[in-house]
Amino acid sequence: MTKKTLYQMQHEVDDYIAQFKVGYFSPLAQLARMTEEVGELAREVNHYYGEKQKKANEAPNTVAEELGDVFFALLLMANSLEIDLTEVFDQNMAKFNQRDHYRFERKDGTRAPEDENALN
Repeated sequence: MTKKTLYQMQHEVDDYIAQFKVGYFSPLAQLARMTEEVGELAREVNHYYGEKQKKANEAPNTVAEELGDVFFALLLMANSLEIDLTEVFDQNMAKFNQRDHYRFERKDGTRAPEDENALN
């Protein structure tokens, strides 16, 4: 099975939305929906990994399902704002790789250049 690219996913969501007269909701409405989905994700994470047990009458949703809902809402919002998430991802990874290169202890043992000077 061939994995879809983020670009393909954004276009698939756009094709899905294009079949409805209403189209994309306003950015504020989309943010509200995404916030709602993140809340549902938090609830599932709390049930699976936290101390709060599910009630017997609650639906057996999974963390994966809720992550999928958050991801779909994110794709919707990006599309409506004409944001290419592949481009944004590449920019963010470049930023993190530069800014946070030595933020955490590295498995290879390398340290930030200023850490080397502190040892001398």
